[in-house]
Amino acid sequence: MKSYVPQQIIFDLDDTLIHCNKYFNLTLGAFYELMQEWFCDYNITIDEVRSKQIEIDVSGVKIFGFASQHFPQSLIDTYVFFSKKVHRAIDQDEQAQLQSLGMSVYEQEVEAYPGMVETLELLRDQGHTLHLYTGGERMIQQRKIDQMKLGEYFDDRIYITKHKNIEALEAIMQKGNFDRSVTWMIGNSLRTDIEPAITAGIHAIYIEQDVEWQYNVIQLNKPDNYSLYTIKKLVDVPDVIQGYLSGLQN
Repeated sequence: MKSYVPQQIIFDLDDTLIHCNKYFNLTLGAFYELMQEWFCDYNITIDEVRSKQIEIDVSGVKIFGFASQHFPQSLIDTYVFFSKKVHRAIDQDEQAQLQSLGMSVYEQEVEAYPGMVETLELLRDQGHTLHLYTGGERMIQQRKIDQMKLGEYFDDRIYITKHKNIEALEAIMQKGNFDRSVTWMIGNSLRTDIEPAITAGIHAIYIEQDVEWQYNVIQLNKPDNYSLYTIKKLVDVPDVIQGYLSGLQN
């Protein structure tokens, strides 16, 4: 008989359980090389290109959410911006190349973070209920879930939303009638995982990234009595939760 109430643990998917940002960064590297090649006769730096792409990317996500077309469109829009700036002809073949490059990021093989299986199995075996909450297009996200066989751990407790924000998490909390005192959100994004969690009054574990997508970097609005833990590795999640539960028993 357990001396604690089993917890409801919600995991983010991309860059929490599986790699994601590294594929976007590789694709952006290829984009910068193309821009350097195409604009070699103009006084445009990679830093300028990077800054403009980030600006377009971040503003677009706020409006359109995690639609797959948004990322390749940010590359095309950046290309068009600089083409107009230096009065260089906008080439349809070059735009098509950027469209293909941008979409290729969604075709990468799914790669789990170290300790993914061990972490999920340990938490499940300890009696906790696991949930998966991810943003993006259902077909793309479901493909990742299926390839990683994550249904084994999350069953039908999988939530895929176009936007991943305070309102989306709150809707999940209310629809599932979660007991917030025993609910946790685990994720790598301050914007889409952590701030919504502490706003909803649930526990949050932030898995800090060495290199973070600019969209995810925000200054947290911290309500009173928020519960937030910061770790570096996914495998540390069970220890944080067990440490919290042990503290309740003392």
